[in-house]
Amino acid sequence: MGQQFKTSKLKLLSAATYFCSTMLILAFATTSSAQISTVSFHNPSESDADSTVLQINKLVEQVWTDYELKPSKEATDGEWCRRVHLDIIGRVPSIEEASEFMESRASDKKQKLVEKLLYDDTYTEEFARNWTTVWTNLLIGRTGGNDNNSMISRAGMQKYLRDSFAREKPYDRMVHELVTATGSTTPGDEKFNGATNFLIDKVNEEKASLATAATTRIFLGLQVQCTQCHNHPFNDWKQQKYWEMNAFFRQVRAFPGGARARDGGVAQLADQDFRGESQGKSEIFFEMRNGLSKVAYPVFVDGNEIERSGLVNVVNRRKELANMMVASPFLTRSIVNRMWAHFLGYGFTAPVDDLGPHNIPSNPELLEFLSEEFRRAEFDLRKLISWVTLSKPYSLSSRRSSSNQSDDPLLGESPKFSHFYLRQMEAEQLYESMMVATEAIELQGSYEEREQKKNTWLSQFNQAFGTDEGQESTSFNGTIPQVLMLFNGDMVKQAIDTKKGSLIDNLSKSGKNYSQCVEQLFIAGLTRKPQSDEKNLAKQFLKARDGDPKEALRDVWWVILNTNEFIFNH
Repeated sequence: MGQQFKTSKLKLLSAATYFCSTMLILAFATTSSAQISTVSFHNPSESDADSTVLQINKLVEQVWTDYELKPSKEATDGEWCRRVHLDIIGRVPSIEEASEFMESRASDKKQKLVEKLLYDDTYTEEFARNWTTVWTNLLIGRTGGNDNNSMISRAGMQKYLRDSFAREKPYDRMVHELVTATGSTTPGDEKFNGATNFLIDKVNEEKASLATAATTRIFLGLQVQCTQCHNHPFNDWKQQKYWEMNAFFRQVRAFPGGARARDGGVAQLADQDFRGESQGKSEIFFEMRNGLSKVAYPVFVDGNEIERSGLVNVVNRRKELANMMVASPFLTRSIVNRMWAHFLGYGFTAPVDDLGPHNIPSNPELLEFLSEEFRRAEFDLRKLISWVTLSKPYSLSSRRSSSNQSDDPLLGESPKFSHFYLRQMEAEQLYESMMVATEAIELQGSYEEREQKKNTWLSQFNQAFGTDEGQESTSFNGTIPQVLMLFNGDMVKQAIDTKKGSLIDNLSKSGKNYSQCVEQLFIAGLTRKPQSDEKNLAKQFLKARDGDPKEALRDVWWVILNTNEFIFNH
């Protein structure tokens, strides 16, 4: 399908054919010019727009000028509302939320919605849930804590992150806590510290190689693991650099709790003296490719050294490392790059966690500007989110025009952000969106109960493949088995159920006529009203169901939930 959002006309199917055609991918027409906003950009002055957002726009527009690109038109209100809900709180807006935004005529309604999603108590839990999901997957993977031999408590990791995001913990403090954590992994234990779950499975293996690689890659955007066994092939980084960073993790040890964490075991992460690999001198040795051995002591990537003692009471190496990380420009560049990629689809580098000297950012001025602003804002993630979501590139339509067809990262071009890049929902976003769109009963219950239901559903789609660096490669990529699962799985069957209390049942009893109910379904699933041809097709469904509005609405809803338009963030 590429980056242009293409769909086909909805086909009318008989009731018998409807649920047997599991291979048929249906979509409503969404490329009508009536759906593309023709309103020109509002150019705010310094008095009514944040100066940071203005500077973001200026630096992005300079790239458009340099490459002779004309940006796409603005996204419709519904499209923008949908994407900002998906990106900030991890789900599509409800009927009420979407209708309120689309019907508003306030000139600052985008800013008000962003502020509401970020700061209103109504959304605190959902904000924390979404970013807990994002960072749990990043720090320990989608399968972290589920392996038979894992010391990770997934619940412990999630509790730490959920509390951090709900309480607006500054990013630098969160990083410092994750890198220096000691204590136990499992909630309820007297020494519980959920931050320990980041390193608990990484410090004992292969001389803490996984801890070294993950810490530098995730928080600094530096892939030092490339130099573990040899000098870097594309820049002047030497093998020495890797082992000097590795030396910071030699004072920490993980102790299993006698049972798997998921079965109630309580593992411990603790600091301990490091006596060195020979004669108690606190040094480590590594072998070069020519067979010679060299010695390494803890030295940060920028060349700053610390006290060489391995005694914790003399120098705590992890704390020294965390202090230098927080002060490093790589920390702010890395998180800005990662957050930009989360909201815009691509970062300034590919991959997003490689800011090494060989990988030049596509817009270095913007990356540096946002990095400095983020530090001045005292590492406030919500402010960073606000700047990005209120920027011009984030407001653009995903529909390309003849003047920006070349802006296609899938063809190997660096992203210029002259249009919004289509991307498929993450599996977690799809689940949460289905829950909200269908007003499912799963929204009720405790956080833990809802998470357990979600994890059970996600296990159908996510398969993990380990990498040499201990990373996890997972995907929800629209394969045929996944499509069949989505079309005919229990979740969709429940979503289109007409039993008492279901969305279809509630609509049929709402007093609204059939056309109004169809409109509500479109808003629930696609955050827009149906076009005239779609209204006509919905009427044909009613005719095919012999005038039974509930069954016709059920058919319409099934198709909406299985369109590309529902599954994609656009």
